[in-house]
Amino acid sequence: MEDLQQLDARLGQLLAAVGDARRRHLARRIAIALRKSQAERIAAQQNPDGSAFEPRKPQPQLRGKRGRIKRMFESIRTRRHLKATSNADGATIGFSGRAGRIARVHQEGLIDAVNRRGLKVRYPVRTLLGFSPADLRTIRDTAIDHLGS
Repeated sequence: MEDLQQLDARLGQLLAAVGDARRRHLARRIAIALRKSQAERIAAQQNPDGSAFEPRKPQPQLRGKRGRIKRMFESIRTRRHLKATSNADGATIGFSGRAGRIARVHQEGLIDAVNRRGLKVRYPVRTLLGFSPADLRTIRDTAIDHLGS
């Protein structure tokens, strides 16, 4: 673990010496890679630590017209809602618009209205965005590859 911390500190020093354009390019590559891994993890219905999301409560209308059970967060993981932005200072992954509000409720386990009549329910914590060990390795490997080229 200490080796990883020393490597991360060394990478930070090397990145500080690189120009803004190269840092922006690196941040963009990292943001795109992280967005992809976050979307895949959300599709697999897993928290960053690898545990499964808490399942939905039983609902009468979970089946669509074709009979399959609807999964949580089908559209929220698309590029339309899951945004990746970057600049020379870093990369940011987040949700936009109404999807951002819905994601925040699930991420933090808040109380929210479940229908238009105003019925309020506390949602279980489902960590949509977070760093898994694989994400940290991806960031480090991408930075090393970028500095090596």
